[in-house]
Amino acid sequence: MNIKIIYYFHKPIIPRFIQIICRRIIVHFKKKKYLVNEVWPIDKKTNSTPYGFQGWPNNKRFAFILRHDVESEYGYNKCYELLELDKKMGFKSSFNFVPKKYEVTHKTIDFIEKNGFEMGVHGLYHDGKLYFSKKHFQKRSELINYYLKLWRSVGFYSPSSHHKLDWLHELDIEYDSSTFDTDPFEPQSDGAGTIYPFFVKDDSTHSLYVEIPYTIPQDFTLFVLMKQNNIEIWKKKLDWIAENGGVAFLNTHPDYMCFDKTNNGREYLVSRYIEFLEYVKTEYTGQYWHVLPKQIAQYWKQIFNIS
Repeated sequence: MNIKIIYYFHKPIIPRFIQIICRRIIVHFKKKKYLVNEVWPIDKKTNSTPYGFQGWPNNKRFAFILRHDVESEYGYNKCYELLELDKKMGFKSSFNFVPKKYEVTHKTIDFIEKNGFEMGVHGLYHDGKLYFSKKHFQKRSELINYYLKLWRSVGFYSPSSHHKLDWLHELDIEYDSSTFDTDPFEPQSDGAGTIYPFFVKDDSTHSLYVEIPYTIPQDFTLFVLMKQNNIEIWKKKLDWIAENGGVAFLNTHPDYMCFDKTNNGREYLVSRYIEFLEYVKTEYTGQYWHVLPKQIAQYWKQIFNIS
């Protein structure tokens, strides 16, 4: 039994603050290594333009996607406020929910759809055990497909960015976003090595979906684990992606956003998220193609003539 399996087996009995302290220690030592080796937050080897890619619609410089992963009921209760914030700022996003960890009501589903946002399935239990074995995954995939259909979703994201991309052909999805271009601080730290989407095919079944790596460091990593007090890393990465014409894909968590002054020490002020959206709007007015993840997947299939 490897260390990862042992950890996730015992995780439910480890207090959350202890988990965060341990991850902060690991990140502290990793950060020095990867900053020296220049693979985070920017890995310059990830900017190769895919063969046959002619650019984004209307000659936009880059694509821009927002995603919110909702890890608990605590985060779920902030979703309405976060959606209204995105809408007020002129953006739309994908909300990804964990089906078996808290109840997602029909009211929430209808509210998200009515406002032109998107829903995705974020694992099943968020317990780190999804990929313990192929048999185990196949059993869970039946329920995941049930919720994909129930929520009228076409996108999936594995908790903690765990990934076995060839297994995901079991799911009824158009896209997955369980990977990243470069992020050595994730539990499974092998990056996709690109700031563009790419296809994942199964030649034996002719199954295909689009993989869309997130490309901007997660809020949890920056503000909870690293305790950053500004958004300079977000801006630096966005500027580099804009320069190289890829997908600027930000994944944030309402669980760690503080909408008032009562910060519990494991949250960050939502004003940092607002500041970033304002930076995108003011610095790159008219230069980015802002769409939902499912629209990126549809466009990727369209330009490569895949039905």
